[in-house]
Amino acid sequence: MDGQSWKMENPVLGLVVVALTFVLFYIVGYISNRKSSSAKDLYVGGSNVGAITNGLAMAATYMSLATFLGITALILRLQVPFIMLWIQLILAIPLITIIYGTSLRRMGAFSPTHFIRDRYGTTASIIAALFMILVSVMYALGQMIGIAVTFETLLGIPYITGLFVFGLIIVGYITIGGMAGATNNAAIQMVIIALMFILPLGAIMKAVGAEGWYFPPLLYADMVPTMLESLPTFFDYQFPPKWYFSLIPALTIGALGLPHLAMRVYTSSSLKSARSAMVWFAFILGLVFSATYAMGFVGVYATATQGLVISDTDADKLTIILNLVYNPEWVTALVIAGAISAGLSTLSGNLLAIGALISQDVIATLKPNIPQKVNLRIGYIAIFLGGLVSILLAIEPPAFLVVSILWAFGLAGVTNAPLIIVGVWWKEANKYGAIAASAVGGILYIIVSPFVFPNIVLTGHGVTDGMGLSGAMLAVPVSFILLIVVSYITNRMPALSSKLTRQRDDELIERIHGWNDVKSYRYNSTLGAGITVALSLGVAIWALMPWGI
Repeated sequence: MDGQSWKMENPVLGLVVVALTFVLFYIVGYISNRKSSSAKDLYVGGSNVGAITNGLAMAATYMSLATFLGITALILRLQVPFIMLWIQLILAIPLITIIYGTSLRRMGAFSPTHFIRDRYGTTASIIAALFMILVSVMYALGQMIGIAVTFETLLGIPYITGLFVFGLIIVGYITIGGMAGATNNAAIQMVIIALMFILPLGAIMKAVGAEGWYFPPLLYADMVPTMLESLPTFFDYQFPPKWYFSLIPALTIGALGLPHLAMRVYTSSSLKSARSAMVWFAFILGLVFSATYAMGFVGVYATATQGLVISDTDADKLTIILNLVYNPEWVTALVIAGAISAGLSTLSGNLLAIGALISQDVIATLKPNIPQKVNLRIGYIAIFLGGLVSILLAIEPPAFLVVSILWAFGLAGVTNAPLIIVGVWWKEANKYGAIAASAVGGILYIIVSPFVFPNIVLTGHGVTDGMGLSGAMLAVPVSFILLIVVSYITNRMPALSSKLTRQRDDELIERIHGWNDVKSYRYNSTLGAGITVALSLGVAIWALMPWGI
């Protein structure tokens, strides 16, 4: 089969399956959100979601269409040991819960920017919110691209047509459902994603002769000898150590700053429920992420040993192509339903985050006395407009849909994560440091990315630059340094320190950590701050060195 034939011969079958899933999601969304009467109802579902439902919803929100499409394309083309990338990504919700999620939940905040506003003031929160809107739009962009590509394969219709028609249908579903609908739907979608990814993969592995087909996430070892005979370099570490280290600031720290992930922690009915949800999240995510790596492995195996030819332009369709080649069409229809579910669950989180950022963190901050009904209406409008913008940006997509998603991770790690992490654990952090860290760090990250100034990049590796790895490795430590150093200096300048609310900030930090009293020595270590600056400086210098060092 060549690249021209990568579409279903009977698209009606796929349309019926997808239409049924859309009907289900619309019904669940409408029923779940029909009682929403406040911003808290819209954005955190009333904070009464159970552990299993929330754990599944967390995983579905994080899974994204990149699981079905973008990551497998990178494995196919770069043959990178992406299991290391998954290790970084799977740490997200556990680290959010441990480092700051429970603290912000105890505080009563329902978004990271809410914490930034209370901790650092209005200016810092608006700057952070504007960057987070960009992060959420870029993240949603990847989902829109994947959904359009999926429908292109399903129906054989032009990419642009599928993008606008189905993009608007999806945005409407998310706008109607709110967080309550998104959470209940995401739990359902996670079950669909897991079944429609892992079971067809098992059938593909059986078709190519793998003995471990009955548990695809891990049991593909018998295929390895044949793979190494045909492609001896598959498991090699093809990049220098710096590339692998750059995953930490770009993806691990980046994930800590993603607003739509943090919002999931605040939907839990209690702190205990949030911790339990974290366990379910890690389990289901690990299962499907392992299967994703296996799918990429099987794709490379098929091209190296089975004569399958996939062009660069079709790399994003690898999962669907493998099902078209090795499985009946009705299975491919179910896989497409799973892919759409993955995109929907993540888009829900992205667009709800945009709505919260615009209505709560920008408009409500500037106009605190705005009526609740008006603010709620603005939230719905913001959700819809955020989806519309992501559709328009997807008209000319990057080469790999995952690029825009991972680039968004890096920007979140630069502009949001340091303010929250340091703000929760170090009392001396103040608004001057926060503004400098978010504004300067964010601008630096954008400048060194290949999207704005193509000639100003830190490395010569186009794909990884586009993923934000090199930019985050420089900008994330710079952001930490600016936050700590500027805060430390301005706290000791009478003209500036007199404008700070140090006592209130100290009380806030003690309270969100569960203390009833205030002790000056808690969360106030100059040594810890100094070590963080020294380590960050070392990483920033390393980032400026040649890529091979």
